[in-house]
Amino acid sequence: MNIVDLRYEQDYIPTLAEWHHREWAHLNPGGSVEKRVEKMQAYLSDELMPSMYVCKEGDTLLGSAGLLRNDMDTKMELTPWLASVYVAEEHRNRGIGTALVQHVVNVARAAGYPNLYLLTPNKESFYQARGWFTISKEPYREEPVTVMQLQLQDR
Repeated sequence: MNIVDLRYEQDYIPTLAEWHHREWAHLNPGGSVEKRVEKMQAYLSDELMPSMYVCKEGDTLLGSAGLLRNDMDTKMELTPWLASVYVAEEHRNRGIGTALVQHVVNVARAAGYPNLYLLTPNKESFYQARGWFTISKEPYREEPVTVMQLQLQDR
């Protein structure tokens, strides 16, 4: 299992776009797989954000996780965000999601950010088990979500 920056594995973009659209289309009204492919071009720059990391085994894509400046247009004051944590169904329960989350946490911590944020419609317990805490529960684009925070630096 290997986690690499999407910049070096661009051939995975169409698959990621399909996975992400299928999983989160309800939170992105008016979106499409094609729009996601186009949006993912931003991950290919040398900038820290946005960035996307993929987990693979040989040539098999297993999952993804990203680091974004913002992931909720109603919480623009919070930054950065863990986003797009996805593991292919047939590869779940092998620690891949945890490894991807930890990779993004390490990237954000190394960049000096004091906190990292995320939103989740249904995986609150997964993140709580990894040290994240809930800062709010609220509707977002007509769906209830949990907004969570992880402290990255000692205060």
